[in-house]
Amino acid sequence: MAEKKKILIAEDEKPMARALEIKIGSDPDLEAKAVFNGAEALKILEVEKYDLVLTDLMMPDVDGFTLLKELKAKNIKIPVIISSNLSQEEDIKLTKSLGAIDYFVKSDTPISEVVKKIKKALGM
Repeated sequence: MAEKKKILIAEDEKPMARALEIKIGSDPDLEAKAVFNGAEALKILEVEKYDLVLTDLMMPDVDGFTLLKELKAKNIKIPVIISSNLSQEEDIKLTKSLGAIDYFVKSDTPISEVVKKIKKALGM
């Protein structure tokens, strides 16, 4: 059996973070861990290997934009999918210019669709 792909979720809304963690983790090919801000996500990514990051944009301490910048600055190469309630075109463009590979609006995207996006991003 192939090793599970590890997904790190950075989401400050705890119920949303838990729902994502449970749904993603229920996929037999994926393993998920949720943290509640970008600073925690950075700390973990400096020491542990993950296959993909799913991050909110608006979070306390370190937001999604800063997380993308920090990953680039620290040369941590990992695919990042943005999950946000911001749907302005300039936010989407900015995150893509910072290296995000995908972007979805939380309120418009069911969690099952999120799992599909993650698997597609990982070539599964």
